[in-house]
Amino acid sequence: MRIAQVAPLWERVPPPAYGGTELVVGLLTDELVRRGHEVTLFASGDSITLAELESVHPRALRLDTTVKEGGIYELLQLSRVYERAGEFDVIHSHMGCAALPYANLVKTPTVHTLHGIFTPDNEKLFTHSRQQSFVSISDAQREPRLNLNCVATVYNGIDTSTYEFYPEPQDPPYLAFLGRLSPEKGPHLAIEIAKRSGWHLKMAGKVDVVDVDYFEQEIKPHIDGKQIEYLGEANHAQKSVLMGNAVATLFPITWREPFGLVMVESMVTGTPVIATSMGSTPEVIAHGKTGFLCHQIEDFVAAIDKVTQLDRYTCREHVLNNFSVERMADGYERVYQKIIAQRLAQNGHIRGLARV
Repeated sequence: MRIAQVAPLWERVPPPAYGGTELVVGLLTDELVRRGHEVTLFASGDSITLAELESVHPRALRLDTTVKEGGIYELLQLSRVYERAGEFDVIHSHMGCAALPYANLVKTPTVHTLHGIFTPDNEKLFTHSRQQSFVSISDAQREPRLNLNCVATVYNGIDTSTYEFYPEPQDPPYLAFLGRLSPEKGPHLAIEIAKRSGWHLKMAGKVDVVDVDYFEQEIKPHIDGKQIEYLGEANHAQKSVLMGNAVATLFPITWREPFGLVMVESMVTGTPVIATSMGSTPEVIAHGKTGFLCHQIEDFVAAIDKVTQLDRYTCREHVLNNFSVERMADGYERVYQKIIAQRLAQNGHIRGLARV
């Protein structure tokens, strides 16, 4: 198949450190190339890919202080994608609602992966375009009341071969937290859990501009370098070591996260995850086998006492069987074939369609 992958421009593909969507796009794109598909990646110019790279800006927007209106570049990118639509059998957008107005203007079918959440504002555009093809990254992400045409759920995958397995946690023991230091990720709750339980907590993650005040007021005062450590933003190798050596990774989210890669990345190293039972977490964690699902702080504290009884190899096997990049690519290939077949049935033969 000839496939266009369309990524956000805010971050490089793949990201040098933290970045869930861009990591998934990079892994999927390269796996599709390895499977023999002709793939064009529309992303920032500093992206690294096996595919043909097409870009409207030389580097990730978050690294370019001269860019004041990032949305303009997003529009430029989408315009270029759909100007070239006839060259592709399918366009796969990871841009949220931004690509919706373009998709109905061309014969080439578009599939939209829903990486984010629905808001009162973007719901209006999604509802207006409800007949387009959408892929959810968890069943929990879907909003049945919107009646969107969700053709499949495809879980995000990781390159499991790049994560070392840690059969035993490090001594002295500690808990890990990895993620953006923002209210919805719950780092303040991770600190409270550590303090109530008396455990050492190691934290890593970036602080976005919008979260600076939160970090300064709610997180920084508790960082003492002893019980509560903050290690800064971690790259792939660093976060693997951080979580792999931990007794457990805390995932005390306060929002309905559509899919948390941190959970998968922790479990593949062998480290169980203790998470808020919210959003996708019941779909990702096998409760009592690869971690624990909690409803309040007391549940987290109690789970820490039980987590050492879990088999760490079972945690890794759970990811290998359900959340690998290969499983993700399998799912998307089925989606592409399905929507191409539907478009053919509606419009007849698409000129130059590559063999599926």
